[in-house]
Amino acid sequence: MKTYDVIIIGAGPSGIVAGVTTKKQNPEKSILMIKEEEKGLIPCGIPYIFHDLGNLDKNVMSTKPLIDLGGNVIVDPVVKVDVSGKIVTVKSGDSYEYDKLIFATGSIPVIPTFIPGYDLKGVEYIRKSYNYIKELKKKTDQSSHIVIVGGGFIGAEVAEQLALQSDKTITIIESKPYCFNKAFSEELSKIATKKLKETNINVFTSTLVKEVLGENGKVTGVLLNTGEIIKAELIIMSIGYKPNTEIARKAGLELNSEGAIKVDNFEKATVKDVCAIGDCSQTLGFITGRLDHIMLASTAAAEARVLGYNLFGIKIRRCCTGTIGIFSTQINGLSMAAVGVNETNGREYNIEFVYSEFSDFDTHPGNFKNTSSLTVKLYASSSDGSILGGEVWGGKSTGEIINIIGMAIQKRVTVFELVSYQIGTHPLLTPAPTKYVLIKAAEGIITKLNTSLD
Repeated sequence: MKTYDVIIIGAGPSGIVAGVTTKKQNPEKSILMIKEEEKGLIPCGIPYIFHDLGNLDKNVMSTKPLIDLGGNVIVDPVVKVDVSGKIVTVKSGDSYEYDKLIFATGSIPVIPTFIPGYDLKGVEYIRKSYNYIKELKKKTDQSSHIVIVGGGFIGAEVAEQLALQSDKTITIIESKPYCFNKAFSEELSKIATKKLKETNINVFTSTLVKEVLGENGKVTGVLLNTGEIIKAELIIMSIGYKPNTEIARKAGLELNSEGAIKVDNFEKATVKDVCAIGDCSQTLGFITGRLDHIMLASTAAAEARVLGYNLFGIKIRRCCTGTIGIFSTQINGLSMAAVGVNETNGREYNIEFVYSEFSDFDTHPGNFKNTSSLTVKLYASSSDGSILGGEVWGGKSTGEIINIIGMAIQKRVTVFELVSYQIGTHPLLTPAPTKYVLIKAAEGIITKLNTSLD
């Protein structure tokens, strides 16, 4: 039986980052990564396979960086883990011994067994699998009427991409009043839902699928709780994901109420020499300190870097103190992003906050050909002005501005500090220095805070 210093189960973003970081910090250590398929996909790029990319091989995620460093990679699904004997067994029957074990098994789609007809032929999911998505792409190419159940990021982005094909009728069924409701405030959710409707998608909100209809075992449509029937040759269920932890559970690892592997702030599980990162591991909210259920590649990569540095001894005195939940997307040309607290989750968690919103252009003056509008909505603590969250929408700079707000949250920057920060500006690249949207939003909060003190 061959022995490795580190065995990583899974080859997604967290597994690859953990492997590369660990090997760079400990070049003398042997690392084995075990994956289920020869090719892997960049998870966030999957929706764009259906139009903008068009080809799965343009969205492949490679394990080459680990191999180039001297790591080993095999394709042979893990079937059993013996944590007491420190042995991993794969489908072919081979076994490997480890010193340290990392679970990076990701997440799997939630199957709506509560909906009659969920198991009919033609009911599909967005699985993070090259082979599965390859077959799904063939099915979407051959279908003219497609229903997507769930208006979150994945469902909405897949719908938008499919709707760009003029020969298809695309319908989204969302149970909440607006799409993107879990990540965005009501204001931004309204804007996002409106943008979806403008992409030639039939959007049903505040609506439930009562039954999946079919004939001869194959999908023909969906029956809504309103009594309306929507024709469908293909149904894509996109109602969420859950941690992929069945092997971990069978191995005796402790799971939390969400089914994720319990870990500490250094991603160590409750069993000695076993760690877990990414969607399969427990996540706490950075602001609330409560159990969270956010599954993001960016969060997974951050956890993986922390683990990679500290797997064989604490090399950097940094740990994962919780997720701030940074989301971003683009629908019909409008970029939208959110992080941390907003009106919806802030009230849910009983967080006291104030907010301010400011809009302008992402160039100065706003008369250039490629100018876009840009809005920043900033949230801060009503007691000390520390930044708790933000939303940004407009042009492509949205994606990086939300990252600035994310850094401000993690470093506990206040609005009073933010207004004095020096920034670089340029007519073609940024808003005007005299009315930089992020700083103006911070000034709006200061005004509210000062007013409340008077």
